[in-house]
Amino acid sequence: MDLSSDVKSARVLTIYSKLVSGEVLKKSELEHMFHVTARTIQRDIESLRCFFSEQMLMQDIVYDTKQKGYRLTNTLPQHLTNDEILAICKILLESRSMRRDEMMPILDKLIQSCVPAENRKAVNRLVANERYHYIEPHHGRPILNGMWEIGQAIQNQNVIEIEYEKLKGHEVVMRTIEPVGLMFSEYYFYLVAFLRDINKKEAFENPDDIFPTIYRVDRIHNFRVLPQHFRVPYQGRFEEGEFRKRVQFMYGGKLQKIRFRYIGPSIEAVLDRLPTAEIIAQDNEGWTVEAEVFGKGIEMWLRSQGDYVQFNSITPSNL
Repeated sequence: MDLSSDVKSARVLTIYSKLVSGEVLKKSELEHMFHVTARTIQRDIESLRCFFSEQMLMQDIVYDTKQKGYRLTNTLPQHLTNDEILAICKILLESRSMRRDEMMPILDKLIQSCVPAENRKAVNRLVANERYHYIEPHHGRPILNGMWEIGQAIQNQNVIEIEYEKLKGHEVVMRTIEPVGLMFSEYYFYLVAFLRDINKKEAFENPDDIFPTIYRVDRIHNFRVLPQHFRVPYQGRFEEGEFRKRVQFMYGGKLQKIRFRYIGPSIEAVLDRLPTAEIIAQDNEGWTVEAEVFGKGIEMWLRSQGDYVQFNSITPSNL
């Protein structure tokens, strides 16, 4: 029998029971109580922390500077649960946002986080069919390489030069931009940015448009982060979160208010598709809805709803 191991186990359990009861434990008092060194007490505390992490318990031991001792605290779990991992895998596969050689390693890393091993096998089985039949986006271009660098440029407000392939004619043009956001919508990642050094009267349908331009990330052939910085020109006019709620269809254009009548089976689907939507009126047949959106994409969506939508009006709007 290993007496030293039994003594350590008893000591660690005693420390844990005191912490659970709400005591604040001073290292010097624990040394005196157990007749051990400060290093031994520190190892005991680290053993408990490792146990919490391995078991994914919502607990941690922190040092309270005011009370000059260690106490137990509840924390958010530091690892994804098996439920969360399965959900994320399903969402990623449905998104079809990346090439197979980018998507599959992410799924493998997520599934590898499942515990125990039997659960990894279960999640693999639950997504195996979708993995096998996964269809890559038709652009066939890598997405992940450079995304973090672009994200840092947004965070630090650095100007970027991009080589961008236009949708019409596939012409590649050089653009100097001020990036303000990265977004994802329906298979594609988008970079939201303000243009620099361009004749808006020649390039824009609406030269007085003060809102950013939207670029598909897969159409950016090359980019270079420049040392110069910029200030967000719409800061103080509206928050980026508000802008994101209104850019649902990734088409440029004016900010506008729409009103339509919906008589379909699920008003929840409409409200989820249009985050700014509000129900103005309701009767036994359907709902009258208003929403603020950017661009012409909303017209395409309204037409796609067929007889479920009775179109009323589109009018300019100001945030």
